[in-house]
Amino acid sequence: MSVLSAGTQQEVEDSLVEKGVLTADDLASLRHQAEQTKMPFLSVLTASGKVNDEQLTQAIAKVNKVPYVNLSTAAIDKEVLRLLSQDIAERYMAVPLGEMNHRLVVAMLDADNIQAVDFLSNKTGRGLKVYAASETGIRNVLKQYQQDIERDVSDVMDTNTKLEIQGGTAPVSEEKKVQTIVQDSPISKALSAILEYAAKNRASDIHMEPSQKDFKIRCRIDGVLREIMKLPKSTEPPLVSRIKILSNLKIDEHRIPQDGQFTVMVDGHGIDLRIAISPVVWGEQVVIRLLDKSGTTLNLEDMGYHGRALRTIRRGLERPNGMILTSGPTGSGKSTSLYALIQEIMNDSINIVTLEDPVEYKMDGINQIQVNAEVGLTFASGLRSILRQDPDVVMVGEIRDKETAQLAVQAALTGHLVFSTLHTNSAAGILPRLLDMGIEPFLIASTVHTVIGQRLVRRISGEKEEYQSDQNETAAIKAALGNFLPKSDKEMADVAKDLGYESLPLVDQNAYTLHRGKDTPATPKGYKGRMGLYEVFEITTEIQDLILKRSTSSQIQELAREQGMVTMREDGYLKALQGVTTIQEINRVAAIGSS
Repeated sequence: MSVLSAGTQQEVEDSLVEKGVLTADDLASLRHQAEQTKMPFLSVLTASGKVNDEQLTQAIAKVNKVPYVNLSTAAIDKEVLRLLSQDIAERYMAVPLGEMNHRLVVAMLDADNIQAVDFLSNKTGRGLKVYAASETGIRNVLKQYQQDIERDVSDVMDTNTKLEIQGGTAPVSEEKKVQTIVQDSPISKALSAILEYAAKNRASDIHMEPSQKDFKIRCRIDGVLREIMKLPKSTEPPLVSRIKILSNLKIDEHRIPQDGQFTVMVDGHGIDLRIAISPVVWGEQVVIRLLDKSGTTLNLEDMGYHGRALRTIRRGLERPNGMILTSGPTGSGKSTSLYALIQEIMNDSINIVTLEDPVEYKMDGINQIQVNAEVGLTFASGLRSILRQDPDVVMVGEIRDKETAQLAVQAALTGHLVFSTLHTNSAAGILPRLLDMGIEPFLIASTVHTVIGQRLVRRISGEKEEYQSDQNETAAIKAALGNFLPKSDKEMADVAKDLGYESLPLVDQNAYTLHRGKDTPATPKGYKGRMGLYEVFEITTEIQDLILKRSTSSQIQELAREQGMVTMREDGYLKALQGVTTIQEINRVAAIGSS
């Protein structure tokens, strides 16, 4: 937003008061606050929440006699986006809206800046018709450039004839193939476009899957796989070979799986890529895991831990030894939880050593070891080495076998605090899983003191709307949360505090207020980002007795619930009532392992 002159600012203030957005008292209070804090008035105005971005932009546009357009939920056609390149749009915060009388119609953040408009007109070589739009609106359209990956890839692959020859049945010598791939800029650009799209859309994985007739590209965004494009079958050999070269893999090996890694730069920060290539019926499948640390929070509350679960974890972290174990399927955020636990206790008075495969987050102040099975550095051998390094806290990325489990238990018995993960469906499933690995029940009972089960669910995007639950949703909420929700206003404060929320609805209602997101190109199906569902419990004396009796996970889970554990499904329903996710999303993710 440009800086306003005193006269223009006064007109904007008058316009806001005239429209009823602000009262005279609001205006006086905000002016006083700006004077006291020495902050610009417009900054104080937007920070107060009394005026949103769109209202302020519209008022400024009116004063400056510039037409205004609200783009906060607008979907711009792909053909229109091609009228202005993405780099120019991002550089000048200007997006195309169409053409009018041989002029390019654009919306700009700084629409009253004549110099910027002239410069943009010269840059594009066209006359402009300019509208004013908010930063929120401009960024909404800029995100839509990222959606058009198929156009980006097709634009750089104009040499289909050459690719058909390379991908055809005619044999090509390996030396010639390497030379061709290295210099094949269309393939390099196509791969760059796919990686950039995945990174900007916060994808965790890219799947490249060959079929008989084409080469399908899918991305896992917010935990859900989404097809983004199909390439000609002829692009598969050069694209896979390019990935192998970047990962230092053998490009002439097509019979056995290969694993590798490399790093790319997107928007000025590095993203580590883990590559897994496997032979399938119609060629070679490539799965790329993206490890982007820039947008990850390691704060327990921000990750979704609340109330009883958070208190239980922090009690476990206060203990000097024993084991804290977390469980869940691949990609459920287990490693991130372990890093958050380390962040909670990290200080100069303790030595923290980790053993990981791979090291996903490089952290100052802890000693991290990368597993390397090729040279004999496995979880088991690495853990033996760690115990000779005088650690106070040990993190083992994953307990995969009996030997690693036995060493982790011995570390916990000899005065170390041990963090690790297992693959089970629920928190209670951790204990029988250790029994399956051959760990004696009395050792499990005396070392493990805190267990965590978790899943990730999609968050509702910022653009959301309220609605009242239908009969089925109301019944499901009452069935799941009947023992948790307050039965009267008198109970409200205590129950909400116990569960870690400011307020909760009463249990006896005909309908509950829920939220859903708006389906836009930037937020498909109304979701953006993810958060955790958790179930956490302590190993009490009663649960220790069940372990010694080799009880099933369902028996352990039932007792943990009786002692106050909130299951993943219950945690999810509580979060749905807070408006951060949906009942449908909870049912999709938490159906397994939670009752």
